[in-house]
Amino acid sequence: KKQLWFRAGGYSRTLDKKLEISSGKLARFADGSAVVQLGDTSVMVTAVSKTKPSPSQFMPLVVDYRQKAAAAGRIPTNYLRRELGSTDKEILTSRKTMSLPSFFLTLFFFPHQILCNLLAVDGVNDPEVLAINGASAALTLSDIPWNGPIGAVRVGLIDGEVVVNPTRKEMSSSTLDLIVSSAPRSQVVMLEAAAENVLQQDFCHAIKVGVKHGQQIIQGIQQLAKEQGVPKRTVQKLFTAPEETVECISRDEAINKIRLETEEQLKEKFPDSEPYEIMEAFNVVSKDIFRNLILNEYRRCDGRDLTSLRNISCEVDMFKTLHGSALFQRGQTQVLCTVTFDSLESSVKSDLITTAISGIKEKNFMLHYEFPPYATNEIGKISSMNRRELGHGALAEKALKPVIPNEFPFTIRVTSEVLESNGSSSMASACGGSLALMDAGVPISSAVAGVAVGLVTSPNSEKNGDIENYRLLTDILGIEDYNGDMDFKMAGTNKGITALQADIKLPGIPLKIVMEAIQQATVAKREILQIMNKTIGKPRASRKENGPLVETVQVPLSKRARFVGPGGYNLKKLQAETGVTVSQVDEETFSIFAPTPAAMHEAQEFITEVCKDDQDYQLEFGAIYTATITELRDIGVMVKLYPNMTPVLLHNSQLDQRKIKHPSALGLEVGQEIQVKYFGRDPTDGRMRLSRKVLQSPASSVVKTLSDKNNIVMGGSVPESVNPE
Repeated sequence: KKQLWFRAGGYSRTLDKKLEISSGKLARFADGSAVVQLGDTSVMVTAVSKTKPSPSQFMPLVVDYRQKAAAAGRIPTNYLRRELGSTDKEILTSRKTMSLPSFFLTLFFFPHQILCNLLAVDGVNDPEVLAINGASAALTLSDIPWNGPIGAVRVGLIDGEVVVNPTRKEMSSSTLDLIVSSAPRSQVVMLEAAAENVLQQDFCHAIKVGVKHGQQIIQGIQQLAKEQGVPKRTVQKLFTAPEETVECISRDEAINKIRLETEEQLKEKFPDSEPYEIMEAFNVVSKDIFRNLILNEYRRCDGRDLTSLRNISCEVDMFKTLHGSALFQRGQTQVLCTVTFDSLESSVKSDLITTAISGIKEKNFMLHYEFPPYATNEIGKISSMNRRELGHGALAEKALKPVIPNEFPFTIRVTSEVLESNGSSSMASACGGSLALMDAGVPISSAVAGVAVGLVTSPNSEKNGDIENYRLLTDILGIEDYNGDMDFKMAGTNKGITALQADIKLPGIPLKIVMEAIQQATVAKREILQIMNKTIGKPRASRKENGPLVETVQVPLSKRARFVGPGGYNLKKLQAETGVTVSQVDEETFSIFAPTPAAMHEAQEFITEVCKDDQDYQLEFGAIYTATITELRDIGVMVKLYPNMTPVLLHNSQLDQRKIKHPSALGLEVGQEIQVKYFGRDPTDGRMRLSRKVLQSPASSVVKTLSDKNNIVMGGSVPESVNPE
């Protein structure tokens, strides 16, 4: 293969860079391979498909995005110094690239794997959209049958101006982070957004701009595929349900009974049928009935009209010992949310690559989502967080983050545990999280609510599959998500939008439908907020009494050594005994975080006791004090001027006017009292400045003989030595 290049779309406002796609040089054994570059950031994407179908009832597609430390010129900081498991950033990017399945041929059950490898990152351009475009190009250039390509761009909103593919610096001042994946003829495939209360009209305009620039990328990929000229493979078998089985189900009254009963009847009537054929036949008929009821009779399976919400109930302050809690129930979806405060030291620290790409080193707000198997009456293994849980949690976190105050003395963790699930638990997590934050007394700027909107369409076979008729459904059930064509999740405040995610199962939908979905979701969002406000309309004026506390301690330089202790002993003891966390703010200020008021009280008592001598005793500059030796060291002696005082060092150079290498040369012992003069404290570290030397009379050399070599005169003046000359 020869190397082909294409430059298209995605202009940055200030750097005027272009997207570059190449193929034919790297990973040529793969069915398809492409390298996408923006600035000096490059991502290589490969696509491989097996030639034998899988027995599964869904299209087996695996998308993995991997960040490499070498791409940022760094070495991993873990023990093995190599890349280990997938990070949150890698999993979330992989999920965004998963917008591709709707473009594969229906019932094409061949296993596929798409791998996105970060080759180089310049710290200016984000590689996420490059991975999506690379996957589109790799599949288009391969012989794998699919209906692509698609084009993706990131859209920002800076000072009211829409910016396509903004740089990292530009994104830091953007109120919108929107990724738009579009198909030919300006169809929308996927939307993923985090926004800071962006107005609906501005949001819609950003989507339109993103779709427009995505068309340029699509045209470039099509041109590259035309020049390369790889024919698509012939699909040997596309599974379809047997017609006679489908007709039997449509006449069978068991369609309204449970699936197992129907399948048993079909097995008896069609003993030669494969199990997956019967299952697919049942799915075809039930899906057709479901969609016809909505399209023709405007009826939904639970009796609601197309724009009605399910019954909603809210409850806060579920458990008194928690910092904040809320229970949000919408129909058969139930979510328990809790809020926990911890010290700023508990913030999430980003890994090297994420920091190099996004510039974010840590975050003080996080939302963790859990979906246990009992939520859907199932049995399953409880293990670490899976991709679905991570993705749903990230969406709910995006929805709440814009209303969190920038200056808050704690790290905030919201947990969302789904107790019952039948539709849009991620948006329920946003609602429950908002209630829990207000219950905890977090001064959020506004309440947040979210809702999912579904779509059922009827294609026009005479117009190349264009949508002839459609219905939008507010607050969809699980079955409406499964049998429908779109899961459009949107969250925000009364003012604007904070998060949006659209999973579209068609090869694209017109912008008109997207705009209508946003409007319908906005109306539902405001209705939900009204219901939530009846339970708690604004954040509590103060945090709960059993919540954590943060206090600052002003420690003058003169007392810092006493407060910290030798080798940090006092601080370590303080944290170990009371459970508080101490961090230094500046030279004279320390911040103390206590998980409970009782722990703070213990810490205050500890600090008072440690610094008691500094408060009770005032030393006079130039005065002479009696000091007690507590320890002999090679460099001097440790002395105390009064009880409860932390010993301070009296250096060898200040013990005597003669130069000595060890205090034992002067006959000093532990417990001995000596006279010292006080010269204040060192202005740099606050240590006491004491001297014994200034109280000594001038000394002469000591006669060194074999007999008196080790003799030391205790007390009184030092004897004069005999000059050997």
